[in-house]
Amino acid sequence: MEEIELFLEEAKDLMNKAIAHVSSELTKIRAGKANPSMLDGVQVSYYGAMSPLNQVSSMTTPDARTIFIKPWEKSLIHEIEKAIMNANLGLTPQNDGQQVIINIPMLTEERRKQLVKQVAQECEHGKVSIRSIRKDTNESLKKIKGVSEDDVKNAEEQVQKLTDEFILKIDSLMKKKEAEIMTV
Repeated sequence: MEEIELFLEEAKDLMNKAIAHVSSELTKIRAGKANPSMLDGVQVSYYGAMSPLNQVSSMTTPDARTIFIKPWEKSLIHEIEKAIMNANLGLTPQNDGQQVIINIPMLTEERRKQLVKQVAQECEHGKVSIRSIRKDTNESLKKIKGVSEDDVKNAEEQVQKLTDEFILKIDSLMKKKEAEIMTV
């Protein structure tokens, strides 16, 4: 029985990680509002080493359409601009000599629909991960020696309940993000 509990705990941990991954991927999808997390994947060359943008500068959003990036060293301004352009986020950085300014363009209806499709795709990847965790856990449960078939069946039912619960969580993340994108 203890072995079954371990498998269930491990499945729950893996499913939580899948949810966290989907959530972090969704924050990268821009919803028309300025958010420093949009730049999370941007790496800047800093003294020859690639560093995350948020480790070489401070980022603020004075309003819903603008991000200010103030580098710790002014010499980084051009590196930051280059890194943002190379990240292919559809953003055009400008600088005023002190900081990099990014104006977030309004989303067109067509772009909103593309983003909603992207959100659905990310969420589907998350659901596939969760189903895969369910499958692996069920296979592991069947291989446990010295456990009755009823115990295995009960454990599989618990795994299914976990799966349903986590898929509902992904659905709610998806609805929330879609609403955020479609709000003008």
